[in-house]
Amino acid sequence: MTKAPQMGLLDWGLLVFLSVLWGGSFFFSKVALAELPPFTVVLGRVAIAAVALYAYLRVTGRAIPAGGEVWRAFFAMGLINNLIPFSLIFWGQTAIASGLASILNATTPIFSILVAHLLTADEKMTPQKIAGVLLGILGVVVLMSGSAFAGNGPPLWALLACLGAALSYGFAGTFGRRFRRMGIAPAVGAFGQTTTSALMMLPLVAFVDTPWNLAAPHAVTIAALLALALISTALAYIIYFHLLSVGGATNSSLVTLLIPVSAILLGSLILGERLSANHVLGMALIGLGLLSIDGRVFAMFRRAPAT
Repeated sequence: MTKAPQMGLLDWGLLVFLSVLWGGSFFFSKVALAELPPFTVVLGRVAIAAVALYAYLRVTGRAIPAGGEVWRAFFAMGLINNLIPFSLIFWGQTAIASGLASILNATTPIFSILVAHLLTADEKMTPQKIAGVLLGILGVVVLMSGSAFAGNGPPLWALLACLGAALSYGFAGTFGRRFRRMGIAPAVGAFGQTTTSALMMLPLVAFVDTPWNLAAPHAVTIAALLALALISTALAYIIYFHLLSVGGATNSSLVTLLIPVSAILLGSLILGERLSANHVLGMALIGLGLLSIDGRVFAMFRRAPAT
């Protein structure tokens, strides 16, 4: 039987750092969305990141692959890991708080578990993973209950959009594992998917947003977009693809458990966002589900000697 992927202490430290980078993405995008439409923000994010990653590859002397198979994989990854989830999250964030969007994004490991079980040989469902999935689903139900259905809270379409993004990320985590088998370095994989995402977004933005008709954004919006592209995308993806190659789809997706912490703190301190009681309870249930999926905490208790 194939051994499940494991991560070392340094990799877990990178996972925490990645959660801060991606937690900031919800804040930066919320700021940018105040003046720019969602598709334009997506295009700016991936296009600027692609340019930065290209410069990084040239400076470090890394070759850019030219094979058709590799670029087909880049286009597929760009679609399910960038274009679809970014568009859905940014669309949802036009109506809900960045902290709430990050909580919904924290369901990604639940979808990753289900997708990996169906499509991989070494990340199958176990009883603790099943328990984690059920707790996560319960957390989503609680999170979306009450005001979401009463008509006086976040609209249901915005919540479902963010859940759709998490599902897309679940497929991306499993699909992205093939880059290691193809010998593609993390930075090259990040460049490939951001480049293809930008190419796919161009006609969509031109047709839907007609950006040449938009008012010139203010300096704060431009700064937020640059931070979103350079810090929360280019740098973050280099780290993400490394973790994906060493830890697998399930372990690397656990970063979404930590993302809401930084996203909620930034949204609360700077944007004045507030979460209701059902949002906090839903996040707690999702967190318990992810801890059950990971299993390390419960294993530590089982190994602890009796006092």
